[in-house]
Amino acid sequence: MNPTHPMSLPVPVVLAGARGHGRWHLENIRRLQHKGLVRLAGICELTPLSEDELDGLGAPEQSADFGALLDSTGAAIAVICTPIPTHTDLALVAAGKGVHLLLEKPPAPSYAEFRRMADGVATAGVVCQIGFQSLGSHAVPAIRQLIAEGALGTVTGIGGAGAWARDEAYYRRAPWAGRRRLNGADVIDGVLTNPLAHAVATALALHGSTRAEDIADIETELLRANDIESDDTSCVRVTTKDGGRITVAATLCAQQPGEPYVVVHGSSGRITFWYKQDRVLVQRSGRGPEEIEYGRTDLLENLVAHLTDGTELLVEPDATGAFMKVVEAIRQAPDPVALPADAWRLVPEDNRRVVPGIDALVAAAADTLALYSELGAPWALPHAAPHSAAKALPDEVSTR
Repeated sequence: MNPTHPMSLPVPVVLAGARGHGRWHLENIRRLQHKGLVRLAGICELTPLSEDELDGLGAPEQSADFGALLDSTGAAIAVICTPIPTHTDLALVAAGKGVHLLLEKPPAPSYAEFRRMADGVATAGVVCQIGFQSLGSHAVPAIRQLIAEGALGTVTGIGGAGAWARDEAYYRRAPWAGRRRLNGADVIDGVLTNPLAHAVATALALHGSTRAEDIADIETELLRANDIESDDTSCVRVTTKDGGRITVAATLCAQQPGEPYVVVHGSSGRITFWYKQDRVLVQRSGRGPEEIEYGRTDLLENLVAHLTDGTELLVEPDATGAFMKVVEAIRQAPDPVALPADAWRLVPEDNRRVVPGIDALVAAAADTLALYSELGAPWALPHAAPHSAAKALPDEVSTR
């Protein structure tokens, strides 16, 4: 979608949610403001930011009333980095006022809420970029090109691995943290849907299966070592309509936290992509290994370029439809199973829980495309088959 009347620079921006992860957006807006691309016109926060927090950003208007702030500032773009259950309503408030959007991932806590947001945005005629920053990496099209050229032979599957650590405070940082539902509303703040959502979205993008209609079946294994409602140690296997297999395994209870990655398996080679670093390792038959570092296009910068000169938008809502099918499968799956007490231990100095052996298990899942239960993890749902959500997923997919 190209805007009818290209905008002039700098583009006025309102940021909703400027603390927590929102601080990253604040820094990014500061960077783009220095480049003359945007102007921070307003901040929507329950508690106003201090002068120190706003250093170098002028004196933007501050209010807890998002809609009123959009009106009074004349914002052209809203960056929404608020709790997951608020995304759809806030996006539709902005869309209703003709304000374009950068919406933080995950875009919604359910497929129905995602469709309500995406359809509402499309009806309003505004542009929406979903904040999967890894999809701005120049490595993604480069890897897709290598696959298309047959560099790996036949692709046999794609794996994703994320072994991170989060302490007890991580789950106490906000009322919705680590919750599946809050006050009757879906949250679905699990390891695969929020902190390591990029592993899922990036694997789907490398496969070329990014839209809801590309997905045939989803199997989930959701577990938790922490005393939370949601999952912190999980794996998911997606079967695409063309028979492709994508398995992503993740934990927030790693022994030795490492860089998350996605690996493309082929009949004559493999490509590993450490997506936070934009670093790629190509290994193929008859050649030495090749390591490449790529650049990255910032998603807010891309949105501004789209609105000012028609540059192609990188992550439109429907390009996250397949990811949202995974979120929906996790939402509809049985509640995560608590790991037995002997399957985890507390690391007192870090105040976090660790699952011994999980680092190797996560890597093995990405390597073999197998689920935890198939890899013989003693705690991995031995009495039940992995939950398959294909028949439970909504079939209606917008053609917009």
